[in-house]
This record gives sequence, C-alpha cells and structure tokens, in this order.
Amino acid sequence: MDEPTVVVGVVTGVHGLRGEVSVQNRSDNPDRWTPGGTVFGEDGTELTISASRHHGRRLLVTFDGISDRSGAEALRGTVLVVPETWLPDLPEGEWWAHQLEGCEVRTVSGRILGVLREVIPNPANDLWVAVDDEGRETLVPALADLLIDVDVAARSVVVDDVPGLTAPDEQEDEPGSEKG
Repeated sequence: MDEPTVVVGVVTGVHGLRGEVSVQNRSDNPDRWTPGGTVFGEDGTELTISASRHHGRRLLVTFDGISDRSGAEALRGTVLVVPETWLPDLPEGEWWAHQLEGCEVRTVSGRILGVLREVIPNPANDLWVAVDDEGRETLVPALADLLIDVDVAARSVVVDDVPGLTAPDEQEDEPGSEKG
C-alpha cells in the first residue's frame, strides 16, 4: 500500500469449518466490520467482509473468498489495516492513537518523560506509554485533568506534574541526613 495505514484488527484464530476467523478489534469505528466493508493485510491483500458477529468477547468475521477452515488458517496472525485517509475526522480535542505515537511527553514543570511509544486501550481510559532516553517507561493515564496540552502538529504533549506518577517522589529529608 502506497499510503500510511492504521491497524484496525488482528486475526487471532479460526472459528468453525466455514472460513470464519476471530479478530481482535482495534477500531473505534462501529461500521468497520459491516458486510461489504474492506480491510487489507499488511502485505496489501484486499479482504472484503462478507459477515461479522460478536461471539462473547470475540468478533467473528468472514471474508469473501475464504470459505473453509484451511483458508481461514492461512489468515491467522494477519494484521488488518486500512489507509489513514479512510479514518473519519474527529472533533476538536480528540486524536487517533497513531497520531500521538512519537510525540514528546513532558510535564508543565519541564521534566521530559520521553517519547510516546504506545497507546494502550483501557476500559476506563487509555494509557500512554512514554519512554525516556534511558529506557524508563512512564504510564500516563489519558485523563482530561492530567492532560494540559496536546499538539499533534508540534509532536508535543504536556501533562500535569503528579507526584509518584509524572513527577519523582518528593522527599523532604532522607533518614540519617543532617541539616546544616
């Protein structure tokens, strides 16, 4: 594919004998898996959705041309993507996870937490993984009260200083230290 893509799912397994696969859904778009929709394998293979349904916590999908278990097995592990240009526009103040990756994360006091390497989806709120030059990770909860400024164009995220979370623990006096 010639343009940037976004991961929308991963084929994690096979379900039954008629070509149905289990997909780990990574898309927020409720229409992503509707019949007639298209996704691509990372190699550019076009896959048209013929059916999809929820089965417990899993999403089961059938693609056109995949009608048996061996065809479905061939898809196991396939990362499913769509072109970035297919994503709908978001309201002001919202971002796609892939837009945040690579942004520098720092606190309002100027402490560099590192580069945002990953956005971990969570039911309550996403967690942003910032990794500094020494390899230390800081997990930053994506909470409105913690996020001061997000400037995707400038590749910059500013968060509030929170002792024990984004700021080192402040210790008044170390045991055994002398004041002079």
